[in-house]
Amino acid sequence: MTSSKNVIFGKNSDRPAFECQPIIYGDAKKPSSEATLKLANCELAQPSKTYATLGTAPYWCWGYELGVNEHNVVIGNEAVFTEPWKEALDAVEQSKSTEKGILGMEYVRLGLERATTAEEAVKVISNLLEDYGQFGSAVAGDDIEDGAYDNSYLIADSDEAWILETAGYRWAAKRISAGSESISNELSIRYSWTKGSDDLVANAKTQGWWPHDREPFDFADAYTDHSTPLQVSRIRYKRSQDLLNNFTGDGNFNIDSMQQILRDHYEDTFLEGPKFNAALPDFLTICMHSSPAEFTWGDSVSSAIFELPSDNDGFAKMWWTPGPPCIGVYVPFYIESETVPTVVSKAGTASREVTHPTEATKDEYEDGSYWWEFKRLLETAKADEYGRDFKMNQKIIRSRFDELEKKFQNQANDRETKARELYDEGRVEEGKDMLASFTESCVSEVRREIDRMTQMLTH
Repeated sequence: MTSSKNVIFGKNSDRPAFECQPIIYGDAKKPSSEATLKLANCELAQPSKTYATLGTAPYWCWGYELGVNEHNVVIGNEAVFTEPWKEALDAVEQSKSTEKGILGMEYVRLGLERATTAEEAVKVISNLLEDYGQFGSAVAGDDIEDGAYDNSYLIADSDEAWILETAGYRWAAKRISAGSESISNELSIRYSWTKGSDDLVANAKTQGWWPHDREPFDFADAYTDHSTPLQVSRIRYKRSQDLLNNFTGDGNFNIDSMQQILRDHYEDTFLEGPKFNAALPDFLTICMHSSPAEFTWGDSVSSAIFELPSDNDGFAKMWWTPGPPCIGVYVPFYIESETVPTVVSKAGTASREVTHPTEATKDEYEDGSYWWEFKRLLETAKADEYGRDFKMNQKIIRSRFDELEKKFQNQANDRETKARELYDEGRVEEGKDMLASFTESCVSEVRREIDRMTQMLTH
């Protein structure tokens, strides 16, 4: 149980360290009957109506890594490595033709644009998956051999949550009606699920992934590619579960609790956190940093905490920070404001232009990009490629950013109360402006502090 009775949903987006991930607002639309949507590998007919969305997207991608819609549905995805994925990769290596499908991040945004509840989002994604599949590179600059993966999803609304796990064209989904849950880069649904593909069991047996006479059927065991190591994802999964259990046990789980989880580097465990510092990681931790040994695949380039109100009077909030959250500051964004500050939606030199991932150029620093300002702060705090000054500099950064986060949380309650009064009086545009200006002021204050700390740490 959360202290506010609200649903709290957190996710770190782990991507290549250069992959700028701006925050995007997408308008609700009423497409014409002939309208289509061009995705990376296919083109879809558009429904008669799409819903407004707010999420973060790699600079080259139409889809989202994480996001919320106007009906307070939240979705985030994780890469998983399955038997169908491995078969498709083997076919590519043998120069056989393979069907490409919808990317996982595209499914996230499609679910948000087309669903009013978490369960409906499961239906939207699973129906499309059965028709289009999901194979294709989803990493900027990588070919299909290096950039393809299957996907799992955590989906929630104000009433319930769902875990949706996929393998090629097939899927299983489990409803979470109480308590807490997490996912990582591995299939987790095993002996029972709420919904799934009609031939989920039969297909695994036909393909030889599960013995015909073995019961009970284990979805995760059957569909996991066992030639892909699981130890890294397993450690992160168990750590997230333990932290959730520790925080939720007393019924006082709140935004601060989720911030601590998303910033975790295994502190206070038998591992005692990183041996040297978080920027020189020993393990792939929940707050991820790129490793010189390249056992991580980059950084946590975006981190969000969604707070979904338990009643109609509250506003859904997306607390967001670019970069590894251990040096980040969560700022509130509101889908009801129908806008985001220009600086947070701006990429670097590659610009925010949707392109096929295999053709995406590497993004680099450019003035006026909030994401790149945090990236510069991270590199300044590291000081060198091994981050030998990071541990000391992180304490300096956190001391100031912790103050800002508390300030923003306190201010949010007051601003939302005033905005709700304006909405109730029919002064909706003024209410939207109040929320938008609050976000803008928070972002501006963070930027000033980034400049100040960057200068201080440089000298």
